[in-house]
Order: sequence, then C-alpha cells, then structure tokens
Amino acid sequence: MFGEQREFKIGRLQSGGIITNYYCTSACGHCLYYCSPRWKKEYIDRDTLIKILKKITSFGCRSVHIGGGEPFLNPAGLKMVLETIRSLEVNIEYVETNSSWFKEKESAIDSLSLLKERGLATLLVSMSPFHNEYIPFYKVKGVIEACREVNINVFPWISEFYPEIAAFDDRTTHPVSEYEEKYGDNYLSMIPRRYWIHLGGRALKTFSRVYGTRSYQDTLAANKGGCRELLDVSHFHFDLYGNYIPGLCSGLAIPCDHVGTALSEKEYPFLSTLFREGIGGFGDLAASNYGFKPSREYLSKCDLCFEIRKYLVVQVGVSSRELQPEGFYEND
Repeated sequence: MFGEQREFKIGRLQSGGIITNYYCTSACGHCLYYCSPRWKKEYIDRDTLIKILKKITSFGCRSVHIGGGEPFLNPAGLKMVLETIRSLEVNIEYVETNSSWFKEKESAIDSLSLLKERGLATLLVSMSPFHNEYIPFYKVKGVIEACREVNINVFPWISEFYPEIAAFDDRTTHPVSEYEEKYGDNYLSMIPRRYWIHLGGRALKTFSRVYGTRSYQDTLAANKGGCRELLDVSHFHFDLYGNYIPGLCSGLAIPCDHVGTALSEKEYPFLSTLFREGIGGFGDLAASNYGFKPSREYLSKCDLCFEIRKYLVVQVGVSSRELQPEGFYEND
C-alpha cells in the first residue's frame, strides 16, 4: 500500500505513542530504542508534549500510549504527562512499565492511586525473559496486585510468558541462557513467533546469533527498491525531543514541525535516499560521500542500515537532524 506514493510525506497518523524518556533501568535484548541506564536522565517537557499532541490530533489521531525507557523513573514528569494529555482531551490508551520501580505494595498503591486521579486507567506491564534478565519477577507480580487494589486495568505484555518466568525464583533475575537451558536451545529463536518484536535496535544483535547473517552483497541483492515502510503509521512514535520516528526505524527522525510536509532531498538526503532507492542507494551514498566500507555480515537490511548510520554519527561525526537522537548510536 506504500508503493504508490512517490513523495516522502507522512499524510496521516493512525495509532501511536509518546516516548517520555530513553533512560531505563534495563538494557533488554529486544529493545528497539537501545534504552538503558547509560542514557541521560532526560524526560519530556510540557511544551514539547503539547506540540506533539497538537500535531497528532491535527492528523485525526485522538489517543496515544505512553512508553519509554521507563516512564515511572520520573514520577513528577509522568504526572505532568497524564495531566497535559487529559487537558487536551486526548485519550490515554495505556502507560507502559517494566515494574523496576516497585518496592512494596503500599507505596505502589499510593503511586498508582495518584496516577489514576490524573487519567491512568490501564497499565501495560511488561513481562518477558528479556525483562527478567534485569527485573526480579516479584516486582511484576507486585505491580499487578497493586493495580487490582486501586482498580487500574492490567495489560500484561505478554501473559503467555507468565508461567515460564514464574517457574524460576522470583526474588532474583535470570539470563535468557537459563531459559534456553530449561526450555530448549531453540527458545530464543522461537520468541518472535510468539509475540511481535520489531527486529531493530538491540534486537538486531540479539537475534543475529540465532537467525544467521548474509554478506553485504547478498543483503543488497535481497532488498532491492525503496524502503516504503518508512511511511508506516500503524504504530508510530514521537520521542521526548520532538522527533517523529518514521516506520519505527529507531535512530531516524523527522522533526515534529516537518511531519505532514513533503521532505526534500536537499534537506533530508538520508531519508530521501532510503525511501527512493532503499538500502542499496543508502550504501552507495555512504561509500561515495563518507568512505563507508562494510565490516561484517548482516541479519537484514535494517542491520546494515544501522551500521551505516552508526558509522556516520560515531566515526565520521555527521550531525544531522535525520540521525537522531545521537544517544541512540552512542549507547548501543
């Protein structure tokens, strides 16, 4: 459905969310945005949030979800986010959490009660082997119990993993290798068949070891044509810096003000090349203008694209509004 559009322009917004922060207590192996404790403890401000919400609603989208990073790491900031969204009469679908903030039931009930007063009706509680590498499962159980006490809906993402995680000691963390040892060597490779994981960000590194890789030339040969998925708006994100992330391609950005306008090749050479010519054109541009040379094999065109972009930002020192936030490339 994207093939017919000739110009690179976001014409509508369907369903999406706002990334309040990239800072996180965890560095999950499937994280699309390379969130981790290494990021600066920055949080979205009210002016940026209002600007994003006005842009979203102008495209007919009247609801958002809130995620990170970990939104609960800044309680005052999260309260502001909920209050601001509600004041603009935008529906809050859910807020995401990894439950790392949980200490004991009483304080969790107090925190959730205050957030419920500000519009929190549903909490997406993350549960997966990737999260369990960093967060003891008793915290997840505690947050779910506290939600029930204050009558906040729980959206477990995903509940299918609950019995597998619960089979381990819930007072400590467990690496994915323990899951592979208990449930089989193919455990990791089967996870993307059980629930949706976008193979970008840290997931590229995680799944390369189980899915195999291709040479640079074979990767190009298998991916001819433009990257029209950059137009996908079915699950969009804006981040705390006001960046729209096209097609969930983390590390690529369109400033909020330019969403809805046709992007010129002069102002957006990297995105325009990817949209028009795909990874082959982007590789040629990086090689001829910046001296890029492939250094390994690749899981996918997204894996190759990430390496090119990281080379441009980290090694060449390219400063571009298209390659944002820079911390995405520095904190991998």
